[in-house]
Amino acid sequence: MKIRKSMLIQSQRFFLLTALGATFFSCGTKQQAGMMGGVPEYATITLEPTSIELNNTYPAAAIRGRQDIEIRPNVSGFITKLCVDEGATVKKGQTLFIIDPVQFEEAVKVAEANVNVAKAAVATAQLTADNKRELARKNIISEYDLQMAENTLASQKAALAQAEAQLTNAKKNLSYTQVTSPSNGVVGEIPYRVGSLVSPSMATPLTTVADNSEMYVYFSLNEKELLKMTTDGSLKKMPEVQLQLVDGSIYPEKGTVETLSGVIDQTAGGARVRATFKNPNQVLRSGGSGNILIPEKLDSTIVIPQSATVEAQDKIFAFVVTDSSTVNQTMIQVLPINNGQQYVVTGGLNPGDRIVVEGVGFIKNGMPIKPITPEEAAAKMQQATQQAAAAAAAKGAAK
Repeated sequence: MKIRKSMLIQSQRFFLLTALGATFFSCGTKQQAGMMGGVPEYATITLEPTSIELNNTYPAAAIRGRQDIEIRPNVSGFITKLCVDEGATVKKGQTLFIIDPVQFEEAVKVAEANVNVAKAAVATAQLTADNKRELARKNIISEYDLQMAENTLASQKAALAQAEAQLTNAKKNLSYTQVTSPSNGVVGEIPYRVGSLVSPSMATPLTTVADNSEMYVYFSLNEKELLKMTTDGSLKKMPEVQLQLVDGSIYPEKGTVETLSGVIDQTAGGARVRATFKNPNQVLRSGGSGNILIPEKLDSTIVIPQSATVEAQDKIFAFVVTDSSTVNQTMIQVLPINNGQQYVVTGGLNPGDRIVVEGVGFIKNGMPIKPITPEEAAAKMQQATQQAAAAAAAKGAAK
C-alpha cells in the first residue's frame, strides 16, 4: 500500500516505546493505540452527517488593471523632459513628458496676431456699415451700397471667427506638448527618452499607465459548472471569491464575479468569467498569475480525515470497525476537491459507521482491535512521550 510519509515516523516511535516497555503507541498525525491484553488499541470515530466548505480552484487566465491606457502624443516633436520614471505612481492630470514647445508657442503668437488683425477689420467694417445705414436712411445712397457694406461686415466677422478658431487650435496644440496622465495609475515601460522624435502616427506608445485601483482577474468555467453556479440566472447570487497568489498565499481582499461571457467557446469548452478585486496597496500588478478559489458549501455529507485512509493502485480505503471489534478494509469514493486535510465521502461509508482514524498504516484487514476515542489515544500518547523523555533524562544523568 501507498502509505503517507508520516508512517515512517510512526514506526520509529512505535519501536521506541516497545523498547521502553510502555503501552504500544505510534505517533504523528495517524496514531496507533497501545496493546491491551494482546489486542492493540486504535482511535476510532462514529460518522455523522456534517457541513463543510470547500474551494473549487480555477487557473487565472489573465490579471489586468482596471484599465491599461496607452499614452501617445497628439503633436510631433522632440522630447525635452521626462517628468516620471518607470513604475512611478501618478495622479490624473500629472505631467509625464514635455515635447519641445517652441514651434507651438510661435504658432500661438501668429494666431493671436491674426485675431487682432481680424478684430480691426471687423471694427472698420462695422463703422462703414453703420455709416451706410445712416446715409441710406436719408436716401443719399442706394440700397445696393448699403447691402455691400453689410456683406463686408459679415465677411470680416467670419474671418474673425476663423482666426479665433485657429488660435484655439494653436493653444490646444501647445497644451499637447505637456503629455499628462488621463487617470491615476502606475507608469509602465518608457521606450523613448529625452531627444527622441515622437509623433501621433508612431506604432509604439510613449508609455502605459495602468489603473490598478481595481484588478480584473479572468478565468473560465465549463458549461456544467456554469449551470451549477448560475441556476437562478443571477451573478449576484454567486459567492465572493478569493485569489491564490503565485507563492501560494491568499490575497487578503475578496473579489466578486461581475461579468460572464454570453458565448461558450467551443474550442476551450468554457465561458470567460471576470472577477474584480480591490487593490488598495498595489499588491496586484497587470500580467500577474494565480488561481481563483470559489467556495462551495456542502450540507449533510460525510467528512473523514485524510489520515484515516490509505491509498493503493489509485484507490482509497478506510477501515470500518465491525460489531465484533475487527476491522474491515473498505474502498471509498471521495470528491475530487478537498481542503488537504479531509475527504468528502460520496460512497463506501454511511452515517453510523465507525472507522479507525489513526495508525491505519499498521492495520490489516480482519485484524481485531480495541476501539478507543481520539481523546484517550492522545492522553496515552502524551503519557508515553513523557515516560520516554523521563527515561532519556535518567539515562543522561547516570552518565
